[in-house]
Amino acid sequence: MIGYVTLGTNDLERAAKFYDALLGEIGAKRFMEFERFIAWSVSPTSPGLGLTHPFDGNKATVGNGVMVAFAVDSTDKVDRLYAKAMELGATDEGPAGPRGEGFYAGYFRDPDGNKLNFFCMS
Repeated sequence: MIGYVTLGTNDLERAAKFYDALLGEIGAKRFMEFERFIAWSVSPTSPGLGLTHPFDGNKATVGNGVMVAFAVDSTDKVDRLYAKAMELGATDEGPAGPRGEGFYAGYFRDPDGNKLNFFCMS
């Protein structure tokens, strides 16, 4: 149902380096790139993540209560990707671990303050 999610950034070059390294860990690559916008996906038919300077010209800000969740297929991948995000300069919003029956996730904020997680269901 979701085609893509777009996050705002005030430093597209810095954000792109963060997401190239982090999303590369799950096989995502840039599939669209313009002066103000870059998008990643694992395939042309899978949902993607885009980064952009806001169209209205105002400063990008974080949406309170907004979060993007990336599904992976194992708790080991959640652990590895959460650790990679931290290594790349993310801030902790809840370390990787179980969050109730059958749900495992690690929460973090990217360098722009956007909240994300990697999760798997068992």
